[in-house]
Amino acid sequence: MTTAMIEAIGLTKYYGEFAAIDHLTFHVNKGEIVAFLGPNGAGKSTTMKLLTGYLAPSSGTARIAGFDMSSNRIAGAAKLGYLPENGPLYPDMTPRSLLQFFAQARGLNKTQIRDRIAKVVEICSLGTVVEKPIGKLSRGFRQRVGMAHVLLHEPDVLIMDEPTAGLDPNQIHEVRSMIRRIGKEKTILLSTHILQEVEAVASKVVFVNEGRLVFNGAVEEFRKGVNDLDEKFRQLTA
Repeated sequence: MTTAMIEAIGLTKYYGEFAAIDHLTFHVNKGEIVAFLGPNGAGKSTTMKLLTGYLAPSSGTARIAGFDMSSNRIAGAAKLGYLPENGPLYPDMTPRSLLQFFAQARGLNKTQIRDRIAKVVEICSLGTVVEKPIGKLSRGFRQRVGMAHVLLHEPDVLIMDEPTAGLDPNQIHEVRSMIRRIGKEKTILLSTHILQEVEAVASKVVFVNEGRLVFNGAVEEFRKGVNDLDEKFRQLTA
C-alpha cells in the first residue's frame, strides 16, 4: 500500500478576484520523484508555497507526511526540506558556518551537528569548498550548499523550485545525479522548466496551466503520441 507524502486537496489561492490556483488536487507517494511542470505564471511557485505552509490557501488542504500545513505546520515542516529557486544563503559565511548556524537554529545538539554536517557535505560533494566564502562559489556549488541546508535535519520530503536554473551543462549533470541519489531515500517534488529534466530524474509528471491541473501521470504516458516533450508542452498550454 502506497503512502501519500505530499497532498494537494482542492487547493485554491485568490489574490483579489484572480485565482492563482484553482481547486488543484494531486499527491506524491513515498519514494517518488515527481516533475512539476507548467508555463510561467501557471501557479507552480504559488502551489509550492501553499504546500510548504509559506502561504495559506483560500480553500483546500495541503499536507506533508499527513500533517495539515495550515493547522499543524511545525510538525509538517519537521518532515520537509524546501529549496526555493533563490535559497537563503549568506555570502560572507562558509558552507560549514552556514550549516552550523541552521543546525543550531533547528535545535540539533553538538554531536548531531557534527554528524549531520559531515553527512550532507559528503552527499552534496562540498568537501573542496566547505571552508570557502559562499559568495566566492560558483552557482553550481551554491546550489549544492542550498541542498545541503535542506537535507540537514533529515527530512522525508523535498520540494525544489528550479534547482538547475542558471547552471551550465556540467553543473546540471551534477545536480541531477545528486537528485537521483537523494531520491532513493526521499520523496521529491521538483519544479522545472527544463523538459529534459523530466526524463532524467522523474517517474511522474504533474502539469498545471492557468492554476489548473491538466496532466497527472507517468512520464511514459506524458510522452505518448508526441515526438518530443516540447510538443506535449505546447499541446497542454495551447
